Parts: sequence; structure tokens; C-alpha cells
Amino acid sequence: MSTRPDGAVHRKSRADAPEGYFQAEAAGLRWLAEAEADGGARVVQVLDVGAHHIDLRRLSPAQATRKAAADLGRALAITHSAGATAFGAPPSGWQGDAWIGSQPQTNDPERSWGRYFAEQRVRPFVRKAVDVGHLADSDAHVVDAVCDRISAGAYDDDSPPARIHGDLWAGNVVFTSAGAVLIDPAAHGGHGLTDLAMLDLFGCPYLEQVLTAYADATALPPRWRRLIPLHQLHPLATHTASHGPGYAAGLVAAARAMA
Repeated sequence: MSTRPDGAVHRKSRADAPEGYFQAEAAGLRWLAEAEADGGARVVQVLDVGAHHIDLRRLSPAQATRKAAADLGRALAITHSAGATAFGAPPSGWQGDAWIGSQPQTNDPERSWGRYFAEQRVRPFVRKAVDVGHLADSDAHVVDAVCDRISAGAYDDDSPPARIHGDLWAGNVVFTSAGAVLIDPAAHGGHGLTDLAMLDLFGCPYLEQVLTAYADATALPPRWRRLIPLHQLHPLATHTASHGPGYAAGLVAAARAMA
């Protein structure tokens, strides 16, 4: 993947991009941006997209502030409330493959959050991590046992499908003089806590302001902070598969926290 600034345009290009790779990103950005008119999170503007590139409005990063972080939390709650047709549903205007970073994942609509999350977001990356030698079989069994409970609906609640970013680590939140702007989504219908859990996992400037403002703006499940490890299973599984066994201990610890 390469990037280059071109005036007010920021081009991301990848000669070996899988079919639909950048089109899926563009669809996700535009879908998230639909909520901006109602006060949702700001999203980088798509200017052009092709098979091997995407052109975005270039951003000028600025220092994060407590106010900008709190504004992000409130705006993210509005974006999530814009909803999706189902758990796992792709962004409107896109029906093809999906990716998180460079790793493929499915976006097949499900009625149950737990079934979608366990079977499409956690187990495939656990299997991949085992196959590439980054996760021991015994540790995979620990995660699989929790996935059995998740898939059976043990953690389903009354929350409707949320319109989530899906890859919301701090690197995909750009603070500008006008506030936070979201980039590089793996957007789909999911649970709002998943975005919060990823911010918590990898850190975010003034994280507590983000979380508190979000919680004040929308209803969250009781004892929602105890559910953070549950929603971290996906990013920890993907990183164990792609980045190495250094993430395996965190994945198993998160699974055991939900056992």
C-alpha cells in the first residue's frame, strides 16, 4: 500500500488490491457519512475510487483536546444510531467482499449479534491464527468455548444493529482543528460497543472523555464496561492471525474474562 499527497487530495493506492478492495472502503465511508447531517461523526470525504486506488480529501492533523474527544463520543453515538439492516450487513451500496486492513472477512447479514460476531468475526481469525502457528490449539479451545456461548446468544441484548466503523483504533481517528475525523473503516452492522472496545484496546487520546460522552448520549447495556473484553475478541484474533503470537496472550485473556 502506498500513499501520496496531491494538493488537497490524498491518494491511497495498491497495485495488488483484491477486486472491490477500495470500492468497499468508499462505500463504508459514504455510509458512515450519511449520519453527519444529524450530528454524527465526521468522516473523510471520498473524491474518487478505482480498482487500485481511492482519493480522499486530505486532512490536516491537529492536537487532540478533551472537548474534541467528548464531541467524538457524542457524535459516534449518533452514527451508531443511524443503524443497519442486520448484524453483519454491509454498508449500503456494497454487496461484495469485506476486509479489515488487508485481511478478508465476511459481511453476511444475521438476526443474532452473537452468531454474526462469533462465526464471522472471531472464529475465522482464530482458525487462521492456529493454521499459521500463532495460536496454540489449547488456547484456541479457550476462545472457541466462549464463541460457543456467544454464538448461542448468551450476550445478545435488545440493541438493534448499529452502524459501526468496525476498525476504530486510534490510527483511524484523525484529530483536526475542526474536530475528529474517521478514516479507513471496515463498516458494517454491529454493536456500538465494538467500536468503543477497539478504542480502549489500542488507546485513544482522552479515551475516558470519549467513553463518558458516548455513554451519556445513548443507552448502553448494564455493566457495559465488563463487556469490553468480549468486543475485543475480534481485533485480538485478527492481530494474532496477522501480526504474530505476541497478541495470543491478550486474546486468551479476553476470552477467559468472559468465561
